[in-house]
Amino acid sequence: MHYAIPTVVVSECLGFSACRYNGDIIHNPFISRLAAFARLVPVCPEVAIGLGVPRETVRLVKHGEEKRLVQPSTNRDWTKEMKAFATSFFDQIEEIDGFILKSRSPTCGIKDVKVYGDADSSMVIEKGAGLFADHVFQRFPQAVIEEEGRLTNAAIREHFLTKLFSLALFREVKAERSMKALVQFHSEHKYLFMAYSQKWLKQLGRLVANRERLPVEQVLKLYEQGLHALFARAPQRRSHINVCQHVMGYFKKEMSAKEKQYVLELLAQYRAQQLPLSSVTSVLKSWAIREENDYLLQQRYFAPYPPALLDVRDSGKGRETAV
Repeated sequence: MHYAIPTVVVSECLGFSACRYNGDIIHNPFISRLAAFARLVPVCPEVAIGLGVPRETVRLVKHGEEKRLVQPSTNRDWTKEMKAFATSFFDQIEEIDGFILKSRSPTCGIKDVKVYGDADSSMVIEKGAGLFADHVFQRFPQAVIEEEGRLTNAAIREHFLTKLFSLALFREVKAERSMKALVQFHSEHKYLFMAYSQKWLKQLGRLVANRERLPVEQVLKLYEQGLHALFARAPQRRSHINVCQHVMGYFKKEMSAKEKQYVLELLAQYRAQQLPLSSVTSVLKSWAIREENDYLLQQRYFAPYPPALLDVRDSGKGRETAV
C-alpha cells in the first residue's frame, strides 16, 4: 500500500540536538521511528532568535491582552524577534502536514504553558500556548499538532498518525487535480471515514458524486474542508465497533457460528478496553485475505499509516479516546 510522505515540524531538542535551555537533548523513540516515513524539519525557535545554549530561561508574561516572551535575568523582551522568526521560518516551507512540539515550553508548548503576571513574579495567572506555537495555530489551523508527551498515549498517537498520513495522501490527490484520483481516495477511506463520522462520510460522498458538475478544483476545495471537519476529533469505540460489524457482514455466509461468536467476543473485550482495536481488525483482515475480497483489502481502515509505526503501548497520559 502506498503512503504519502508527510512533512512534520519537530522541536529540535527532541532527538536532533542538545539545544534545551540546560544543554540537554531528549531522545524520543516515536520520533525516531517516524523519521523513516516522514520528512522531519527540526526547529529550535529560542536558539534561532539568538538565545544561546545553555541559556537563562525565558517565560511568558501577560501585558494587557498580549503575551510577551521575556528573559527575567536580563529583563529583555524577545517577542519581536520570535514573531519575526516564526513568520520567516514558515515562509520557507511550502507544505506542512503536522507538528510535534515540546510540551510546556514557553515557545513551543501547545497548551498548559505558564503565563506570569510579570517577569519577576512567581504567580501564574493563566496557562496557554507558547509564542511560537501561537503562530503555528494561526497559520496552520488545520494541521495535525501535538506535543511529544501526549503522544505517549496510544489513542492520541493513533489519531495523530491517522490524520497525518491521510492528509498527506490527500495533498497528493490535490496535486493530481483529477476526479478519478479523488474517487479512488474516497473509496479507499470509506470505512476509516465511517469510524470518524458517518455524517461527514455521506457529505464527502455527495461531493465525490458531483451531481452539480462542479469544476474539479472546487470539488477538491470543498472536500478538503469536509476532511478537516471529519478529522476534528478522534473516533469513539462504538464507532469502531460499528465499522467492524459492517466488515463482518461481508463474510456472514462464510463464517461459522463459532467464528462469528469469536469476533463478537473480541469486540466485547475491545468495548471493555481489554484489547486494542488491532486485535479485532487483524482477524477481520485475515478473512478479507482468505476470501480474496479486494475491496476490503484496499481499505485504509486496516492500515491508515505505515504498520511499522503501530505501537499499542500506552502511558495513560492525556484524555481517553478509542484505539
